Amino acid sequence: MVAEEESVIEDSLLHQMDAIPQPWDYNPSAWDQRIPICILAMIAFFIASYMGLYQWRLVDSAWDPIFGDQTEKVLDSGVSEKMRRWFLVPDAIFGAVAYLGDAIFGLAGSTRRWQYRPWMVIVFGIDVIPLGIVSVVLVVLQGTIVGSWCFLCLVTAVISLILVYMAYDEVWSCLLYLRKVWKETKSKKIMWKTFWGLRTSEADRVAEEFIRMPKESPKRKSTPSK
Repeated sequence: MVAEEESVIEDSLLHQMDAIPQPWDYNPSAWDQRIPICILAMIAFFIASYMGLYQWRLVDSAWDPIFGDQTEKVLDSGVSEKMRRWFLVPDAIFGAVAYLGDAIFGLAGSTRRWQYRPWMVIVFGIDVIPLGIVSVVLVVLQGTIVGSWCFLCLVTAVISLILVYMAYDEVWSCLLYLRKVWKETKSKKIMWKTFWGLRTSEADRVAEEFIRMPKESPKRKSTPSK
C-alpha cells in the first residue's frame, strides 16, 4: 500500500499543466510560446516548397523582388545540385520537410511535455536548432561561393534564426530536468524511463523541486529567473 502511494507523488504542483520549470519565469511549453513557432515554421515550409517546385521545374520561374534572377542562379547552382545528390531531393524540399517537422512537433504534446515527453522536446530541438543553423550557413555559402543571393533563401534563414531563439528555452529546461534526474538518482533505468515519459516516484520528486506555480502568465519571453 505504501509502495502504491509512493509510486506517484500526489502533489498539486505535479498536476498543474501551467507549472513553470527552471530557470525561467514562464512556461516555455505553453501554447502561447509554441503556436508562434508553428506559424513561422509553416510560412517557411510554404516558401521552401515553392523553391522546391521550381527546382523540380513544376513552376517556370522563382519570384525575387530584390535580386532578380539571382534566386534562380542559386537554386540551379552546383552547390544545390551537389546537395540534391546527397539528399536525393532538391535541397529546398529537404528544408520544407524540416520546417513541416518543426510545425508538427511544435503542436505535439501538452504544456508539460518538457517533463512528460522529454524525447519529443529533444527531437523538436534537433529539428529546429541544428538544422536552423545549417540553413543559415548554407545561405551564406551560396552567396559567397555561387556569387548570387537568393531573397527567399534569406527569408527562410531569418525565420530559422527566429525559430532557434524561440525554441531553445524549452529544450534547455528539458535538458536541465533530465540532468537533475540523473544527478539525484544516478540510475540509467530511471533516466531512460524519464526520457520516454514513463513516470517514476523519483522523477516526480525531482520535478516537484524543479517547478513553481506562476503568479501570472507572462505573454513575452523574459530572462531566466535568478
